[in-house]
Amino acid sequence: MSGPNPSGPNPSRPNPNGATTAAPHIPVLMAETIAALAPLPGEVIVDATFGAGGYTRALLDAGVTVHAFDRDPAAIMAGSKWPETRENPPRLVLHKRRFSEMAEALAEAGVDQVDGVAMDIGVSSMQLDQADRGFAFSLDGPLDMRMSQDGESAADFLNTASDEAIADVLYTYGEERQSRRVARAIVAARPLTSTGELARVIRKALGYHPGAPKDPATRSFQAIRIHINAELDELQQGLSAAEYVLREGGRLAVVSFHSLEDRIVKRFLREASASGGGSRHLPEMQKDPAAFSSVSKAIRPAEREINDNPRARSATLRHAVRTAASARRAA
Repeated sequence: MSGPNPSGPNPSRPNPNGATTAAPHIPVLMAETIAALAPLPGEVIVDATFGAGGYTRALLDAGVTVHAFDRDPAAIMAGSKWPETRENPPRLVLHKRRFSEMAEALAEAGVDQVDGVAMDIGVSSMQLDQADRGFAFSLDGPLDMRMSQDGESAADFLNTASDEAIADVLYTYGEERQSRRVARAIVAARPLTSTGELARVIRKALGYHPGAPKDPATRSFQAIRIHINAELDELQQGLSAAEYVLREGGRLAVVSFHSLEDRIVKRFLREASASGGGSRHLPEMQKDPAAFSSVSKAIRPAEREINDNPRARSATLRHAVRTAASARRAA
């Protein structure tokens, strides 16, 4: 899950035994997402972003088999302890892979098509709440931000990239209007090793005053995280993979958390649900038949959910149903 305020609270929730525990993750738009997936016993559904397993738990309870994807080894390790992984055959199959690779991974598991795909895009609350993962400026920790816990870290990027490259990332992925000023400040303060250091540099560059309604570090932290994890490319490739693996009548449900993500989902579904072509001024052009139908409008959390879980405030759900058309060539 991405986009929530990194300094936001993490409310408690009841566990299956009725006790109240600190929640590592509260699934956003849970009821609406499960309703869109409409799971039936015996179906196979992909949870493309397993995280702490909120959607997966609801899907398993509905009697389906879940193929769950996560590039974070900590999430996969936690999921491996679930009893459904040890059933024969297992009803929970875990894949330590990017969800953009779901078609290849499912084929390797002997699954050609699935009945549903759920995506909850970006960083999870579980990752935000662990200081040593380096995602949140509210918790001082190493400047990491890697979902997969390997490859280039945020510190690697910020301590070696030019101020022009850093500014481009801040502007493109964080919509930071003063990206050049922030980038120059980052370069001047190098080397940076912690989230606290980075947050202080950004705040000083932007003239932050305590008590302001929004911490100016939010946009830059979001941008750096998206860049380090190639999140928008992953989303585009994951949507295409979902189109490929969904059977006719299969359901796609995508929860996003900021405008850049939602724009990609909205454009994908608009293009995937279009058919025909041409106009009264131009000859009819050959176009792929629509791959999706019944595309929903944007669905947002109710006020009650936002009050219970402030991180839900920016969430948007869009869903659609797969048609009988072949996956588009572009996908």
